[in-house]
Amino acid sequence: MKIAMVGSGYVGLVSGACFADFGHDVVCIDKDQSKIDRLHEGVMPIYEPGLDSLVENNVKAGRLSFTTSLAEGIKDAAAIFIAVGTPSRRGDGHADLSFVYAVAKEVGDSMANPAVVVTKSTVPVGTGDEVERILKDSGTAHQFSVVSNPEFLREGAAIGDFKRPDRIVIGAEDDFGRDVMREVYRPLFLNESPILFTERRTSELIKYAANAFLATKITFINEMADLCEKVGANVQDVSRGIGMDNRIGSKFLHAGPGYGGSCFPKDTLALLKTAEDYDSPTRIVEAVVKTNESRKRAMGRKVLDALGGADNARGKRAALLGLTFKPNTDDMRDSPAIAVAQTLTDAGVIVSAFDPEGMEIAKPLMPQVAMCDEPYAAIKDADVVAIVTEWDVFRALDLDRVKDLVSSPTLVDLRNIYNPDDMRAAGFEYTSIGRS
Repeated sequence: MKIAMVGSGYVGLVSGACFADFGHDVVCIDKDQSKIDRLHEGVMPIYEPGLDSLVENNVKAGRLSFTTSLAEGIKDAAAIFIAVGTPSRRGDGHADLSFVYAVAKEVGDSMANPAVVVTKSTVPVGTGDEVERILKDSGTAHQFSVVSNPEFLREGAAIGDFKRPDRIVIGAEDDFGRDVMREVYRPLFLNESPILFTERRTSELIKYAANAFLATKITFINEMADLCEKVGANVQDVSRGIGMDNRIGSKFLHAGPGYGGSCFPKDTLALLKTAEDYDSPTRIVEAVVKTNESRKRAMGRKVLDALGGADNARGKRAALLGLTFKPNTDDMRDSPAIAVAQTLTDAGVIVSAFDPEGMEIAKPLMPQVAMCDEPYAAIKDADVVAIVTEWDVFRALDLDRVKDLVSSPTLVDLRNIYNPDDMRAAGFEYTSIGRS
């Protein structure tokens, strides 16, 4: 089957490469000529473990190709996926659907054969209805069906998530759409991956509901961490204790500096706006969004406290280890590190940082921070070291070397990757999250 993937960013490129690896003939389409040129040269526009070799192998096999021409790319395609960005719209927080609708119009104008048009982008309820209207208004003479197929890819583990999914959600309104999507996902269906067929609007809502629920779990355990610090309890044991309950589960119960990334911040906000539009308030999600935003600044204040408080911090030095919102990605979108760095520099702290993959993207977002080539260069002469992202490279730091380099052996661990007793035995003033 030929598949066209319109949009060669994170979702489009990973999905396209995985579909090609299943044996489909895939064309990834993008308006950005420089991105397509780099892909032809084997240079990935994003960092995702294993993606470069996956793309290379399928290009060599002739199953994966790239173009800037939508008309050329969708020709003879049985399934046309829309995988363009839907960022939060500046000013009101609604999802910006202009890219989705622009693609839908161009597809309608260029469609040369019957096809299923699939919204892979994360879109609010009712977007598929508008895409269908746009296609009808284009006057295309060919049969089409509009289907919702949300993605559930974790950055840093996207290839595994695509090939071994918890579930595949397909929102279709007719047999044509359902039949084509069954063929698209036939390799996974044979592996008994759960496939849930729903109405289109239900499918659109499932993605937002899932992300809002996970964001709620993260925010809940972060609030429990704050309470643990007050009462002298251990949030990691609390997490284990409640996570053993099968009704709750252990995933997304790791205390930290708050959630960020490409999905949770914009999707929770978009769900709030959708609920407002339909006069159906989502008070829990509203509280989650507010609490998460305030937490990021609170983590900056926690680092300031390790320096003796904001009034004593001016001119002191802080080293941030990890800048991306999570490890194994270069994604800086809504990363807690941005707020932490801003809080420190606002107090007059001199900040240096190291991240294995995110520094190039981080530079324009935090121009006041000195980026270093390796962690020990960032740590040199620091009055406090803060672990903001739990990259593996930070899990086994040479603590003796750290002590020799810093001005003060003070470490704030915002990801709880070290043992408090071990750190104190090593001579560090150690602060973590939700542990006395």
